[in-house]
Formats: sequence, C-alpha cells, structure tokens
Amino acid sequence: MNTINGLPTHILLVHLVVVFVPLTALALIVCALSPAVARRAGLLLPVLAFVTLATVPLTSHFGEWLEGKVGSNELVRRHAELGDGLLPWAGGLFLLAVAVWWFTRTANTRRISTAVRIGAGVLCAVVAVGAVVDVYRIGDSGAKAAWQDALTGGSTEGGDGH
Repeated sequence: MNTINGLPTHILLVHLVVVFVPLTALALIVCALSPAVARRAGLLLPVLAFVTLATVPLTSHFGEWLEGKVGSNELVRRHAELGDGLLPWAGGLFLLAVAVWWFTRTANTRRISTAVRIGAGVLCAVVAVGAVVDVYRIGDSGAKAAWQDALTGGSTEGGDGH
C-alpha cells in the first residue's frame, strides 16, 4: 500500500511525524518536570511516545519507495540521509517517556532529590529539542526536494524561472 487515494503514503505519514514528535517532546518535558502531571497522564506519555516511534520507520520505509519512483538527486538524497537520523531521537523520546512514567509510578517522587529531577528534566529537554530540530531539518530538506524545481522554473541552470 504505497499510495492512499492516489497520494504517496510517505507524504501522508510525514504529517503524523510532524505532529507526534513535537507533541511527544513537549509532553515528555512537562511530565519530567512535574511528577503530578506525569501521574495524571499515566500511560498516555509512553503510549504517545511509542506511536511516535512507530511512525518514524514506517514513514522512512514509504519514503524509500517514493525515492525510487521520483528518482534520486542531491536534494532527495540529503532528505533521505536526514530522515535516517530521526529514529534514534524517537527511540530516545520513547525510552525517556517510559522512564518518566516508571519512576513517577513506582518511586516516592517527594524523596527524589531536586538535582536528580533537574538532571532528568535537562536530559529530557535535550532529547526533546534534538528530536524537534531534527524533524524541522528533515521537513525543510523534503520541502526543498519536492518544490525546488517548481519554484525555480525547472532545472534551468542560473535562469530566472521564465
């Protein structure tokens, strides 16, 4: 099922990644900094992070199919290379989400030192920001790969697009 309603599946799944990665990143930071919010969120945080993690290789898989259909050029290759780097970030979001859920569920969070809580918050923030920045870079490169020729008037070297 490489297309849905005539559109490449990759293009549709990209929207899930673009929404779920920042949403998971934000939820992770909030839950890491506020055990009360993490307790109220319950399993929602690790489930959201798992869905986010699952969308990344699916999107990459369908992107590889699309790359074979549109042909590879420098912009498409750059987009594919950047896309391959998102899985570790999504994995980090998932692992940290499970850790935050586990510790707020099992530990007496009042007894966890402020330094440990701040350290965990900083680690979560670093991974969250890294994931969001990576999604931005991948999306930017994908947009350039998809629209560069249309906006510059084709493959005219140095032309004004007319």
